[in-house]
Amino acid sequence: MHESSTTARSTTGHVDSPGGTGEVASSPPGLDRRRFVGYVLGGATLVTAADLTLGRVPARGAVPSLPQIPEIYDLEDLQTDAALATSQLITVTIREDGTAAFELPRMEVGQGIVTSTAMILAEELDLPMRKIEVTLAPARPELLMNQLTGGSNTTVSTFTPIRVAAAIARQQLLEAAAARLGTDADRLSTISGAVVDGAGNAIPYGELAADAASQVVKQVGVTLRPREEYRVIGTGRKRTDAKAAVTGQKDFSTDLQVKGAKPTMVCRPPTHRGRPVRLRNEKQILKMKGVTHVAQIPTGIAVRAKTFGQCIDAIRKMDVEWDLGDLAGENDESILAGLRAAELPMAVPQVPILAEQVDLDFEFMFRSSAALEPYAAIADVREDRAEIWAGLKVPILAQQNIAQELGMTQDQVKVNVVTGGGSFGHKLFSDHAIEAAQISQAMGKPVKLMWHRADEPRQGRLHPMCTSRVRATMLAGQVLSFEQRHTSVVTDFSHGLGEIITSTIDEAPTEVGRYLGGLGFAETIFTLTQELPYNLGAITQLLMETDQRFSTGSMRNIYSPDVCVAAELTMDEIARRMGKDPLELRLELCRNDRVRAAIEAVAKRGNWGRSMPKGTAQGIAVHKEYKGCTAVLVEIDCRPRTVNRKVRNAVTGPRVTKAVIAVDAGLVINPIGLEAQMQGGFMDGLALTLTSSCHLEDGRFLEASWDNYFYTRQWNVPPEMEVIVMDPDVDQPGGAGEAAVGSSAAAVACAYARATGSVPTRFPINHDTISFKPKSFIPPVPKSPTNGLKFTY
Repeated sequence: MHESSTTARSTTGHVDSPGGTGEVASSPPGLDRRRFVGYVLGGATLVTAADLTLGRVPARGAVPSLPQIPEIYDLEDLQTDAALATSQLITVTIREDGTAAFELPRMEVGQGIVTSTAMILAEELDLPMRKIEVTLAPARPELLMNQLTGGSNTTVSTFTPIRVAAAIARQQLLEAAAARLGTDADRLSTISGAVVDGAGNAIPYGELAADAASQVVKQVGVTLRPREEYRVIGTGRKRTDAKAAVTGQKDFSTDLQVKGAKPTMVCRPPTHRGRPVRLRNEKQILKMKGVTHVAQIPTGIAVRAKTFGQCIDAIRKMDVEWDLGDLAGENDESILAGLRAAELPMAVPQVPILAEQVDLDFEFMFRSSAALEPYAAIADVREDRAEIWAGLKVPILAQQNIAQELGMTQDQVKVNVVTGGGSFGHKLFSDHAIEAAQISQAMGKPVKLMWHRADEPRQGRLHPMCTSRVRATMLAGQVLSFEQRHTSVVTDFSHGLGEIITSTIDEAPTEVGRYLGGLGFAETIFTLTQELPYNLGAITQLLMETDQRFSTGSMRNIYSPDVCVAAELTMDEIARRMGKDPLELRLELCRNDRVRAAIEAVAKRGNWGRSMPKGTAQGIAVHKEYKGCTAVLVEIDCRPRTVNRKVRNAVTGPRVTKAVIAVDAGLVINPIGLEAQMQGGFMDGLALTLTSSCHLEDGRFLEASWDNYFYTRQWNVPPEMEVIVMDPDVDQPGGAGEAAVGSSAAAVACAYARATGSVPTRFPINHDTISFKPKSFIPPVPKSPTNGLKFTY
């Protein structure tokens, strides 16, 4: 809402009740896309909620023979269906001071959902955003499958429940004002947090909150605002927490002050997933300055001290006997050999008669999913209860796992969700929270656990190593078949998405459910997310997973970046074999109008096909997922003078000099937030293709911290970047958080291949060059730096 607006808005929505009292019949009439049922909950002030389960009839037809499964039912549908059952438990409260309060059952990790949620509320409530408080809900077991943040699903699954609850609240306020003024609600309107009549008399929401409250729970119907009346949704808004973030006032886990919780860290093994046997010099460690407690947990030796620096000093002095675990002696090549042995065969024979084939084979190395904020959690475990503070994207499962580890019941454990500084899939898991709880219980004291930066690439969650093979068969200028076989180290889905699949798969259309019913969790997620928007004859994309010895996770965009890179490089090779321009081929084969529009937008804005110097080139790629798509055009400079440029303490290499991104994310809540998401996703994709990976040698990952895990740096960021927000004229948001990663990684790969004249087959392209001296493994962390200012620019 524009806070300075003086124009009255529309009045209360239609009430679906036979007697006009606000109560609905026991069998509600059919509901269309704007008419919904919700609840006014009993209480002293106004509390409302949505119910999206009443009158719900699936509107999906039979599975046609040609479309891929995600075109009929995808991961967004699965997650949204899972959330529907408890949608009525998401409530909006109008306080007596005229403000609105809402606990968002998702986690803010920098994607801007607190801001976009406030915008949705402002739209339906006619309330200025400054009067809306959105906080993060603690673990709420009653929400069941409706408290998982992932898969770009937050706005998709919460958009309608939030709108319905807010619209009902506004409707109840109008009716309370009508009763007070002795008039009808349809003669009143709302504006900027007040109900006004035709004479201009205004009653603030706060004065009506108690009157609008109900002493009992009752069902009411409401009609939502149509898109053409939006005043807030679709306008660019800066993040509500931006000032706090840049001024250091925003609280992350390590900023919280919990009584008695002292800094705590863990001495971790030299090998990935090694285990502690014993600490040989415990007495010596306990005598060190500041140290208060030492405890052995399954993942290492924990130490609690007055400062984190003292914890680091203690870890560096520890003499630990380690069990090196199942990965001792393994390296990149041995793991890759295991993947090769597990690869599925292609269905189309090699070199069929009269046809031509493109056969490409790609390797993607391990990558860290560590976020800007290190793993951190606070735990206060007592004999009969425990309380945890942490960034957690699946807090209900975290609560269950912590209770099990502590030997408590779930209701004895309170889990508070804290805003996170990034996630990349990391915080789907509760590793840090479980560790903090274990340490607190073992020490009998509250602890503030923080992982060291060196711990995260070596012992944290990894994006699995994988191979992706593609075979395309062509005849007479037509693509007859396109097969992709993706083979990966096992991706761990024990963070709750597997449970959602088990409980929700019967919501899928019959044919889809029958197919997915025979798949495992990973294969199901792969099938629900992978989709090619081209006419390529018979398309098959299959997953095989092997080797469960690694700590892995569904890093941002899960399988899609690797799958998309392989597929789009193949599209370029098909174009080359056919003597066609890569853009021309994509437009010829595109079978989706929204994808076509995005491709055309970046091609036009990026001046596709312009003349460029030798050693430089353009690349274009597209990725369709999450009810929308992204197309990316890049320009890359692979000339020696650029590749070998010198930047202090830097790894440079090829430089992407320009990026144009077109995103179709359905109905856009906050264009500024969406643009930021695309920029962040591009940086991920750029790093995955050019620079970032983890090297495994003798069971140990060499990278330790960000100075030798080469995520995108400022000197690699393209000087020119533009985001085009497409408007597909639809009423429903799509996913955006992960949408730009796959297409960005693929566009960079395609540009690199065209600039160098050679298709890269191992990613990132700099993986085979180790450009740093690995930090020590024993001790596992370096000294605390005391000369940080010398490294500033």
